[in-house]
Amino acid sequence: MRLLDESNIEDIALGAAVLGTGGGGDPYIGMLMARQAIRDYGPVELFDLDELEESDLVVPTAMMGAPTVMVEKMPNGDDIVNAFESIGKYLGKPIRATMSIEAGGLNSVVPIYVAARLRLPMVDCDGMGRAFPELQMVTHTIHGISATPFSMSDERGNTVLMETVNNNWTETFARSVTVNMGAMAMIACYAATVKQLKEAAVHGTMSKAETIGQTIRRARVQEEDPVNTVREAVGGYMVFKGKIGDVERRTEGGFAKGDAYLEGLDEYAGKQLQLSFQNEHLAVRIDGEFKVTVPDLIVLLDIDTGEPITTEGMRYGYRVAVISMPCTEKWRTPEGLALVGPRYFGYDVDYVPVEQRYG
Repeated sequence: MRLLDESNIEDIALGAAVLGTGGGGDPYIGMLMARQAIRDYGPVELFDLDELEESDLVVPTAMMGAPTVMVEKMPNGDDIVNAFESIGKYLGKPIRATMSIEAGGLNSVVPIYVAARLRLPMVDCDGMGRAFPELQMVTHTIHGISATPFSMSDERGNTVLMETVNNNWTETFARSVTVNMGAMAMIACYAATVKQLKEAAVHGTMSKAETIGQTIRRARVQEEDPVNTVREAVGGYMVFKGKIGDVERRTEGGFAKGDAYLEGLDEYAGKQLQLSFQNEHLAVRIDGEFKVTVPDLIVLLDIDTGEPITTEGMRYGYRVAVISMPCTEKWRTPEGLALVGPRYFGYDVDYVPVEQRYG
């Protein structure tokens, strides 16, 4: 166990934005929420799964919806607490800890806010090792853990609690409610015991995010090549360098969807990259040919600072590097690819691990 205080938050949020592959919400907003909660209520205990009892109940907390909405519509803090507490009331059992369900910018630090405010510990794991746009796209689903009871709340004080027959139906119903809540809601879901999480979860995610954030900050201070430093730190591969020439973005069905088009720079001059996203970056095509797809991670980094750029943050003229890194092996199984492989998202291409193309 170790304590998370204000000094940890910026590094975690920054590193989680890298792992979030463009999604998971604005890390800056989440960082502000978590920092204020720690100021008000004290540091948060971060536990490894091995440090808790196997029967302890853990409930993840997160934001659901289109990240672009958060540019103007921010959570108020009570919404996520309402969602979390309603799960405990429904189950009639004490909740021992919270955790991140995905390694996204906002969604990695929202649980820190909940943990600080409710004086609960947080667990160093998540359900993706990255971020994905739909609720069923977690390693919990592979291991038969139900998303329900599923709770969602908005800034007005409305709370919805649901039970569904499977996690796909949870996504269907919750997405509709999210739209009605203004395309963004705060959620609590996937209640599981520590014993279940030891098998199902991706371990060490918070620590990994913090290490990545520290690497970016150190590279900036020491004036190192920030992109290459980050690439080495995450075990990733350089895919492209270019300038954003156009971004086609729309909010549809509770998602931020679209494509960004990059014109190559330096050794990539004369080439064009198309980056497709649905909250998160899903596929890279260079001159029309698929080069990287989900479930491997696709990350946009500012060439000068090495800082990650989210899907809502992409703008014309930005000079960026595109790197990719291997996903957890859980996603490379037949069950994992059925949930999050390129064909699920409508791309007529088989998944090829990034290291086979660029290793």
